[in-house]
Amino acid sequence: MLKVDSINGYYADLHVIKNLSLRIDQGEVVALFGPNGHGKSTLLKILCGLQHPKSGTILFNGENITAYPSHRIVELGIAYIPEARDLFGDMTVMENLNLGAYNKRARHSIPQNLEFVFEIFPRLFERKNQLCSTLSGGESRMVAVARGLMSEPSLLMVDEPSIGLSPSLRSSVFEALAKINREKGITLLIVEQEIRDALSMANRIYMIKKGEILFEKPSAEVDINEIEKAYF
Repeated sequence: MLKVDSINGYYADLHVIKNLSLRIDQGEVVALFGPNGHGKSTLLKILCGLQHPKSGTILFNGENITAYPSHRIVELGIAYIPEARDLFGDMTVMENLNLGAYNKRARHSIPQNLEFVFEIFPRLFERKNQLCSTLSGGESRMVAVARGLMSEPSLLMVDEPSIGLSPSLRSSVFEALAKINREKGITLLIVEQEIRDALSMANRIYMIKKGEILFEKPSAEVDINEIEKAYF
């Protein structure tokens, strides 16, 4: 589905992503672990077209999307949920969700996607007419994930879904992500610092450090101690 081959990414003169390669197969859940400041979020921004690599290639379903703008990548079926959420606070939950379906690919599926969104996040149905600026942190995270689903993605990339959430809300978000993969068949790339939840649902994991992939393994062959050791 997604094949990344030897990409290099920069912030000004700072070499952040270094000859990085990875793959994600259709229907998989892939977790990307690594310390803060080592290129995880930069990689996601490159994959969704918010930044472009200086070299290397990115193929999505066999199509070279390396230089595509972000709106074209969304139309092809890649959705990115940033760590910062980036909601429109002066708009309601429903208005934010409808904005997620602005592309042609998603417009025909708005009713079905809304139904699924409210099924996995029933709290959002209760808050649908509420301004996003008045939501809790957990509710804001739910809106961000739900808005991404409204774009009708085949690959959903989620940056730090658990950050700032209580244990109960964190569990709710990961249960929803598992259901998205299981019932919709949507492929997931999850970037996380909290290891346990992401590891428990992933098929494979990548470990990134200093902009390079340290290792890639099936999740069943990896334990938390191995990942924590790589962190430090």
